Amino acid sequence: MNKALLIFFAMLVLVQFGSNAKADEKPMNVLLIMCDDMNTWPLGDKNRYAGKVVAPNIINLGKSGVIFKHAYTASPVCSPSRSAFFSGIHPWRSGHYQNGTQHGMSVPLQNQASMPQLFREKGYFTGSFGKITHGWNPKESWDESDRHGRNPTPPNAPLMPLGRGENDWGVIHIPESQMVDTLDADAAIKALQAHQDEPFFIAYGTFTPHMPWYVPQKYFDMFPLKDLPEPPINLDDLSDIPPLGQANSNRRKEWVKQLIEIGEYKKGVQAYLATIAYADAQVGRVIDALEKSGQADNTIVFMVSDHGFHLGEKLNWQKNSLWEEATHSLMMARVPGITEPGGVCERFVSLQDVYPTIAELCGITPPQPIDGRSLLPLLKKPDAAWQSTAITAHLDQHITIRTDRFRYIRYNEEQEELYDFEKDPYAWTNVIDDPAYAEELAKLRAAVPSREDMAPQLPLADRSKKRKKDKKEDNAK
Repeated sequence: MNKALLIFFAMLVLVQFGSNAKADEKPMNVLLIMCDDMNTWPLGDKNRYAGKVVAPNIINLGKSGVIFKHAYTASPVCSPSRSAFFSGIHPWRSGHYQNGTQHGMSVPLQNQASMPQLFREKGYFTGSFGKITHGWNPKESWDESDRHGRNPTPPNAPLMPLGRGENDWGVIHIPESQMVDTLDADAAIKALQAHQDEPFFIAYGTFTPHMPWYVPQKYFDMFPLKDLPEPPINLDDLSDIPPLGQANSNRRKEWVKQLIEIGEYKKGVQAYLATIAYADAQVGRVIDALEKSGQADNTIVFMVSDHGFHLGEKLNWQKNSLWEEATHSLMMARVPGITEPGGVCERFVSLQDVYPTIAELCGITPPQPIDGRSLLPLLKKPDAAWQSTAITAHLDQHITIRTDRFRYIRYNEEQEELYDFEKDPYAWTNVIDDPAYAEELAKLRAAVPSREDMAPQLPLADRSKKRKKDKKEDNAK
């Protein structure tokens, strides 16, 4: 046999061996962690909050991969944010702008495979534990899921002077082991242990720090009131904001002022920090279980919050706005073989970028069309060039974009806001009418979808029917 023929057969064996080895490789797993209503205070930006935040597990996860310091939600409320995240369809295309809408009437959502559904179709075990989806959730998505719930209300609630409904905080009356997020973490850990011989897409979600803020005393004790700074608040902050912008705060502003007047505001800050610390403890348990499972080196981990949270900034409380506090989300990722520890990305990205990213990392083609752009270039090189994808939509065709310097907001009656974060880090001055910004304003107006391109708002659901359905499901348990 001549030398050329020997080389040919040797190469053939090597190619075949490599092909078989690749085929035998287990696909990358996915662990997705979502925290409800958690703003970006854990990232340590002193312009947002200058005090101590206890979230070591979340931050250590970020430090093991890439922390995205400027990630933004598609919607500043739970259902449209999560529906957009798992569908890849932005609210401005689906029409799903707020909680309580008839999302089943959205044609783009009807025709879309959810993120877990896509993975399930590729042979992955898919499990949802805790608060993951909210509203839109195709039945083909999950092999195993639990219906997220809330902790029982303390029998002596409300626990603070201005408490009403979910706007309350204080020490919970049940053991930590019986709290909903703890039990859901138990279930996620069990799933991680049970599905080590097959590829998995496991999602764990905390309900905290969604209100009400009821957690054990030990978490309050981490934040002595005498040591707590307060977030920067300007009580005259709404004076240069158009009526549709002011409407974001109309329901809450008097309540916020009353909290400050009676000295309860700082206790609210303490309670929020306490619930972050509790949520972080549960996240840490799930991450620790992954490390002990032996699957960490073959598992993509993404951690996000569904949107941000106001604690009095612009006299708003909770979310439901297009301002920085409600739209800025936590996001971090660790991808074996791709990310390097200590990565920090300063680019302005969207939670919508996660679906195409995870699909690409796992070699799966996402459905088309899909909103968002793969973050793979930033996972590899956090300072790579990137054009902002940080667009957020809310209510009836209101929309905003955040860039490295500006936030532009357009409401549906052409009322607008513009903030220059280089000069005004707290966004206290609306410069929309300042001619010095005319050139930048034109660019920002062109960077968001026109009103004609935006889907109309879906009709609101009949809440009475939903309550009857929920009661029937609860009675069947």
